[in-house]
Amino acid sequence: MQFIKYTAIALALGAAPAFAAECTAPASPTLPDGASSSMDDMLSGQQAVKAFQAANLEYMKCLEPSLAEAEAAVKAGDEGAEARYQQAQETYNAAVSAEESVAGQFNTEIREYKAANPK
Repeated sequence: MQFIKYTAIALALGAAPAFAAECTAPASPTLPDGASSSMDDMLSGQQAVKAFQAANLEYMKCLEPSLAEAEAAVKAGDEGAEARYQQAQETYNAAVSAEESVAGQFNTEIREYKAANPK
């Protein structure tokens, strides 16, 4: 199930329109299984999540000029700009959703780790 969710996110991010061709979405990290992982595995997972978040932030920064350009074109009455703007918003929002999903799943794995390793 986790693989399917991350594949869907990767596909959504990879489907970036031509306006953001120079921007490359980061791959979602492989997360440890909290129920069966060691502390070292969990710490490695945490580092992978942090690296993903940093790369995703850079990706979103890369998308921002194209998003602003598309928005300005809509305001200027450029024909067809609305579709480009909507596509730009969807791509940016997919990046935000990917980060939220990865963070949420890692938090779930942390709770599973704590449940499997009570002090």
